Amino acid sequence: MRVTDLPAVNALLNATSAGLLLAGYVLIRQRRLEAHRRVMLAAVASSSLFLACYLVYHAHVGSMPFRGQGPVRTLYFTILITHTILAITIVPLVGVTLARGLRGRFDRHRRIARITLPLWAYVSVTGVVIYWMLYRM
Repeated sequence: MRVTDLPAVNALLNATSAGLLLAGYVLIRQRRLEAHRRVMLAAVASSSLFLACYLVYHAHVGSMPFRGQGPVRTLYFTILITHTILAITIVPLVGVTLARGLRGRFDRHRRIARITLPLWAYVSVTGVVIYWMLYRM
């Protein structure tokens, strides 16, 4: 694998994280606690692997300029800005949510998870959208 393959790998890891988050949500709504725990740990692993690959890619390649013009450019930067701000915010939120769940502090876990889940899902999905807009349009 080459460094230039990493954007596609990153998109796949983001899509995997989004799917795992959805599965985790469904499982907790069904009260399948152990399955929920396993799936959410897999989501953390997928997102962590994404972050490592993302950092390696950008350390070697730098940033990729967006080539689109007109309204799509405005759309791209709107998505990118919200994605970036929330991606920075989500890291500590995931850590706190994970720690509370693993420590069995489920009342506190549930409260923060209601914030963490939609933000994390947004970051995962928009990561795929950004990849598509940068490398596939």
